[in-house]
Amino acid sequence: MSGGSPVTGSFAMGDYVVFALMLVMSAAVGIYYAWVDRDQRSSADFLMGGRRLTALPVSLSLTASFMSAITVLSNPAEVYRYGASIGFFAISYVLTMIVTSEIFLPVFYRLAITSTYEYLELRFNRATRLLGTMLFIVQTILYTGIVIYAPALALNQVTGMDLWGALISTGVVCTFYCTLGGLKAVVWTDVFQVGVMLAGFLAVIIRSVVLQGGVIAIISDSQQGGRLNFWDFDINPLRRHTFWTITIGGTFIWISIYGINQAQVQRYISCKSIGQARLSLYINLLGLCSILLCSVFAGLCLYSVYKSCDPWTAGLISAPDQLMPYLVMDILGNYPGLPGLFVSAAYSGSLSTVSSSINALAAVTVEDLIKPYTQISDRSLSRISKGLSLLYGMLCIGMAGLASVMGGILQAVISIFGVIGGPLLGLFTLGILCPFANSKGALVGVMSGLIVSLWVGIGAHIYPAPPEMRRPLSLITAGCNFTTVNWTSTALTSGSVLEDNWYSLSYMYFSPIGTIITVTVGLIVSLLSGGWKIKVESRLILRKEDTYLFHLYTFLKHRRIFNEHLVSEIYAKFLHFLYCVPYC
Repeated sequence: MSGGSPVTGSFAMGDYVVFALMLVMSAAVGIYYAWVDRDQRSSADFLMGGRRLTALPVSLSLTASFMSAITVLSNPAEVYRYGASIGFFAISYVLTMIVTSEIFLPVFYRLAITSTYEYLELRFNRATRLLGTMLFIVQTILYTGIVIYAPALALNQVTGMDLWGALISTGVVCTFYCTLGGLKAVVWTDVFQVGVMLAGFLAVIIRSVVLQGGVIAIISDSQQGGRLNFWDFDINPLRRHTFWTITIGGTFIWISIYGINQAQVQRYISCKSIGQARLSLYINLLGLCSILLCSVFAGLCLYSVYKSCDPWTAGLISAPDQLMPYLVMDILGNYPGLPGLFVSAAYSGSLSTVSSSINALAAVTVEDLIKPYTQISDRSLSRISKGLSLLYGMLCIGMAGLASVMGGILQAVISIFGVIGGPLLGLFTLGILCPFANSKGALVGVMSGLIVSLWVGIGAHIYPAPPEMRRPLSLITAGCNFTTVNWTSTALTSGSVLEDNWYSLSYMYFSPIGTIITVTVGLIVSLLSGGWKIKVESRLILRKEDTYLFHLYTFLKHRRIFNEHLVSEIYAKFLHFLYCVPYC
């Protein structure tokens, strides 16, 4: 162990039992809610949980929705190769929850909409709504297939767990409880799966700490190996990860997820009050930070264990995403059931993301593509919603099969999918914060943002950034007591002959570019096409009474806790920032 020799071993019976128990528990939740809500008659009950959910389960479901198996496997590998700077995502999480709670949540909750894209028709027109809906459906099916397949491949190659058996079993179980139980089943299964994810991380971390002689030893190894590279404030936008790329770019990315993505919005507006919805966002913040902390420290554990014999450079694994499964089989292989717990954690990440996607896809299809064009009873819509959950589950499993033959295109698909969120965020920002934005400006703006984002994203894959912009940290094989086969030489040197250019821009800035282009072009076109003449219903834009800051200001003003003039000045400056920045 500890990097000296190759790891041999595979899943034991106890590991399969633990994995099977995770699947059975997830399926049981679906059966339970199918029985409890067997008399539910409307699609709103199925898709929105009757809007009677409370903050705690919703908050954990919010956490689980986009903490996929890719997070469980890739975050530690990222820290191992590039350092712990991704810890700054905690700042972007905080900013995201504040912006979502103060700007997007009040408008969506007030409208009591089921599909986020309903808002686009209310604010602009049906064409804008359909464009947003189709973009969401395409990107979500692509993303979900990759979320199912990528971790399954990494786990299969290291643990020996049957690839297609795991893929089909997780896909079928996920589709099963989504189809039977609706949003309630998805939310409560997410609660269980967050617990499994944290337990899997803790098993690896605790065993690593014991092996390496304590937390201080791991931190010391990481410091000596340059992995504690937090204080990188380089403003160069071509650098892959710095404080600024992660906090600024990360905030835009996560706002596009929490502020407007159907999977997340559908959860917090299913709460029984706006107070519960806001509370769910802030409790969710604790969950996000806990998983981030666990994944970063697991990456430091990886480095401490393999600091003198890197299994990737040594040829024991063929991709960085296999590092965590390799570590698990190395240090936990003699403890039957614990490798199974970690694999359950990874697949719990997949299940939570896939179930969120299936439920969200069913919701937008019913609300945006069926309801506006047909006259169907609520009971029939409920049955259609269940059928759509089954259909989208099968599509996602099929997409995982397609991903298996796509090879090197996988990463390109993930990046191209990712840049769609920025323009969509710009589109909703135009509607909520810019009263004179009209439908012409919205459509031209979002198409402009999409074109620029896709251009930059595709260019980044054709012309990858040179190593000096990515700055992978050194990996050592001097401590290996076997012959090494170098898998990494090509990966580390590709692009080194290229000069810095526009395409070397950090991928973290793709989303901000899409948002800024969309808002800027949208405002210009709106002004040129008479946008200042339109009258927008007040319920469709952000009002000062919607924000907690306004109520705090009122409270302080009445209590005279602070100087009234100072409080008024601070509040006025905040409102100026809130409403005027999008125009600038």
